[in-house]
Amino acid sequence: MKSTRFVVAIAAASLTLASSLFAAEKSETVILGDSALTAGIPGEGPLKLEEINQWLAEPKNHQPLGVELPFGLNAAAGQITGLDVNPMTRAKIELGRQLYFDPRLSSDDSISCASCHHPDFGWAFESQFGIGVDGQEGNRNSPVSFNRILSGPQFWDGRAATLEEQAVGPIANPIEMANTHELAVDRLKKIPGYKVQFDKIFDDGVNIDNVGQALATFERAIVTGPAPYDYYEVVRSFEKQFPADELEYLEEDDPELFAKYAEAQKNAAGMSESARRGREIFFSEKGNCTACHAGANFTDELYHNLGVGMDAEEPDLGRHAVTKQDKDRGAFKTPTIRNITQTAPYMHDGSQATLEEVVEWYAKGGHPNPHLSDKMKKLNLTQQDKKDLVNFMKACTGDFPKIEPGRLPE
Repeated sequence: MKSTRFVVAIAAASLTLASSLFAAEKSETVILGDSALTAGIPGEGPLKLEEINQWLAEPKNHQPLGVELPFGLNAAAGQITGLDVNPMTRAKIELGRQLYFDPRLSSDDSISCASCHHPDFGWAFESQFGIGVDGQEGNRNSPVSFNRILSGPQFWDGRAATLEEQAVGPIANPIEMANTHELAVDRLKKIPGYKVQFDKIFDDGVNIDNVGQALATFERAIVTGPAPYDYYEVVRSFEKQFPADELEYLEEDDPELFAKYAEAQKNAAGMSESARRGREIFFSEKGNCTACHAGANFTDELYHNLGVGMDAEEPDLGRHAVTKQDKDRGAFKTPTIRNITQTAPYMHDGSQATLEEVVEWYAKGGHPNPHLSDKMKKLNLTQQDKKDLVNFMKACTGDFPKIEPGRLPE
């Protein structure tokens, strides 16, 4: 029993809520997803200059933070990007939060980052395409802005090399915020609450690069919490090591270890029998899902042609517009499966309204075209298999940190 317990103890250790990275030489280490990082400066109503100055006067708000990922994402700690050049601080997260929800970055005060990537819609939006100033529509669905700390190049086609670059792109896009970087910066300089923050946080005050750094820092703080799937993996580890008739003795033999098993069982309740079957399909050749949706965040961060939209007279060529390589025609970035139930509609063009439609698309092998990914194959799935896959994806949903969307500088 002792040797077996040792193996299971290793698995049980995955219940630890986080795996640290970038903690060395930092004054404090925080777990991303903690609502205290994103809840805003305490108080009600518009942010007054006095409140902002009091916040800025607190030294701990300017200390670089070491970060940990919450349980579920912790296995992807090695994929964290951007903190070496843009360290996180509480003050920078808070400034980014304000900018994210502020429509004054747009030309007519109508559009903010949250207009297309809103916490009420899984940090994406319910419309098929992003909607900008004067109701203008693009031709792509709004990608999610959570778990971006694990992503390098941004947008469906990867045209922005960093999250900082992506963050300022929509400001100058004529069909999004329809502003210019120069005018946006000039406006921020005229808002005392913003100017004092930029001057305190950055050596060179208000400029578009620092706007991007603040926005990116806030977005890196938005991560998904543990999902029923994550806890179920712990349950599976226990049950693989202990036959059913031995588990009943574990409580008596090692109460502390059994308590971890019981906690995982309780939190895995959202993994129904159907979802458990779906998990087996997802991770097997039968479903072939992990050919692209791999790793702790369920994405390879690569670009694939699934045939979506390729039957159009002039299809969106996606990644090809960036690389000019023939192999990238019609290829788009793999989205995460985490919290996908909250982010409909799906695909880069928002053409599929439900997860059931998405599974059907994969089951038929996508739409044939000369550049279809070699990972797309027809799947031999029953109707029950398809339901099970959908239920598994739903069980990959965790909580988001609480966000204060208001409380902007006067």
